[in-house]
Amino acid sequence: MREETREKAAPLRSGLTTGSCATATSLAAARLLLTGECDDAVRITLPKGKQVTLRLAFCRRTDNGAEAGTIKDAGDDPDVTHGALLYTQVRLLEQPGVRFVAGQGVGTVTRPGLVLAVGEPAINPVPRRMISEHLQQLAEACGHGGGFEVTVNVRDGEQLALKTMNPRLGILGGLSILGTSGIVRPFSCSAYIASIQQGIDVAHSNGYTHIAACTGNASEDTMRQVYGLPEIALIEMGDFVGAVLKHLRKVPVARLTLCGGFGKISKLAAGHMDLHSRSSSIDLPQLAAWAADIGADATLQAAIIAANTSQQALALAHAAGVPLGDAVCAHALAFARSVVPAQVQVEVFAIDRQGGIVGKAGVQ
Repeated sequence: MREETREKAAPLRSGLTTGSCATATSLAAARLLLTGECDDAVRITLPKGKQVTLRLAFCRRTDNGAEAGTIKDAGDDPDVTHGALLYTQVRLLEQPGVRFVAGQGVGTVTRPGLVLAVGEPAINPVPRRMISEHLQQLAEACGHGGGFEVTVNVRDGEQLALKTMNPRLGILGGLSILGTSGIVRPFSCSAYIASIQQGIDVAHSNGYTHIAACTGNASEDTMRQVYGLPEIALIEMGDFVGAVLKHLRKVPVARLTLCGGFGKISKLAAGHMDLHSRSSSIDLPQLAAWAADIGADATLQAAIIAANTSQQALALAHAAGVPLGDAVCAHALAFARSVVPAQVQVEVFAIDRQGGIVGKAGVQ
């Protein structure tokens, strides 16, 4: 069980990716096979040259090879795999090279559009390269002229994957083995952003020209009702609208719909790319200024500035017949259009807590 959040600010602790865990456990199991050595920790080199040591939960021989495991430590990052047991089984092969297998709790790619081909284990390119390089160095040092079969497993990975976007991306049967640097930086949420980008890639590769990027379940439900979009075309962006807008520079779609709660859309309207409260806040004076632009009198403006929440500000404007929701969406639309390529048609919806539409802009 993770510790409670500290009451006093303290430096956040970095962790290690599932790719680093898979590299360490692969190396430990292979070393046991080739040298007979089995330590309680293993040292690996990360892509940028930093060396780190991972403690092993076990390292032992099996009927046809060896296996080693470690407990994933994500540091202070909110990672669904934190505390999970990742273990790798290694078998020696006569032919050189490394063959990767999706074991228990590791998914398989079933849809085009990802960096891996359909049918491949969901072990991403950087972890594959890390594992291969470490095993090749070990083989050379031990005089092993053959290769390795590497089966990566995550205990309870099938259940953990349901908390990720893997099923929507067409990665079935478990988690992805991820990591580009080997390090999990607290609250960088790099895995989440990668899933957003992968979701856009998969939708585009499967011929969907209209995607809806939504901040949560309520906004997704609204987009299903409005457009009848399938799961593959619904991108769960959370607070990371910037990840969507920037990725469309690389993979432009014909039509993008953004949908979120009124408060989050007001942050987008103010030019924020990260809608989380730690990175941006609702600007009530700005809401009052936008309301003034569309007819709010001085009394209403003062009431909006004094409001406790954005929802209260919206309710005040609505009662006065001032379409603040539409105005906020129009400003959000203008900002989004300034980021994405010109050929992308953009529209914005704002919803209340019940999923009702309280504002829209750019809708044909």
